[in-house]
Amino acid sequence: MRTPTVIVTGAAVLALGAAGCGAASPSGGGTAKPVDPNTAEVNPAGDIPDDQAFVAYSPPGGGYSVKVPEGWARSSSGAATTFTDKLNSIRMESAPASGAVSTAAAKRTELPALSKSVRGFQPGEVTQVTRDAGPAVRITYLAESAPDPVTGKVSRDAVERYLFVHNGKKVVLTLTGPKGADNVDPWKIVTDSVRWTG
Repeated sequence: MRTPTVIVTGAAVLALGAAGCGAASPSGGGTAKPVDPNTAEVNPAGDIPDDQAFVAYSPPGGGYSVKVPEGWARSSSGAATTFTDKLNSIRMESAPASGAVSTAAAKRTELPALSKSVRGFQPGEVTQVTRDAGPAVRITYLAESAPDPVTGKVSRDAVERYLFVHNGKKVVLTLTGPKGADNVDPWKIVTDSVRWTG
């Protein structure tokens, strides 16, 4: 009985050879490099890292506490305390309050004051939100950043301002970062962490 003859074409040889080699990279220049799971996370400018730790801070005599990112620089000016790190900042201050906080009152008093005091002020939304400490008014707006100390360049910041009221005291948290940065989760941690201590 005759043994069948198997003819292998050049194309099949090439295909078999390719199957035994590593997959080609998208550029066609060699094999693709595997992803290293131990590579450090790279965040866009202004994004607070997912593994950022937070610690509670209570201003002297403030009657409240707020969790802030660990390691950020702290500065004070009058009744205000500010924590900063590179392009982001958290500013907190308290003052007497005559009544409950409302979106109508914020539109009537806060927006005109901000438009006069904030460089490049561009209003966003004024809404009522719920946080662990209770209801708060959230004001969003855009502003000019401080000039870069080296280049003098000015960029756009996205700002979230929260107003909390409790037992005749108003606490204002102002959270600032570059426009386009994704800090939704860190800002939620900060604003959910408000606790009344007095």
